[in-house]
Amino acid sequence: MIKIEEKNNVKIAYFTNQDRINTLIAEAVKEELIVLFNEPNIKLAMNIESIKFIDSTGFSALLAIRKAAENNFGAFKICNIRDEVKELFEVLQLHNVFELYDHCENCIESFKG
Repeated sequence: MIKIEEKNNVKIAYFTNQDRINTLIAEAVKEELIVLFNEPNIKLAMNIESIKFIDSTGFSALLAIRKAAENNFGAFKICNIRDEVKELFEVLQLHNVFELYDHCENCIESFKG
């Protein structure tokens, strides 16, 4: 469901064969990614280019991942967001909570600063 690669000391998580973060997968996504922050100073970019919809449990999972990152001096950012998903972030005012990037390269570059 999730593959993780690394580039420039940044872990990049992306979905395989998923177009929704919803009740069916949110808990598994949360558990799989929170574990990464057991180590301090982890940088994680979540590439959601394949995701067309996120429901409330999906957003809750993303918030939990963000909190886990902050609690262990890490960073969690989201990249490659489709317009329809970006609208969901904006409607929920979560674009003020998460760092969102249109392209992964910009996201990865942002970890340097």
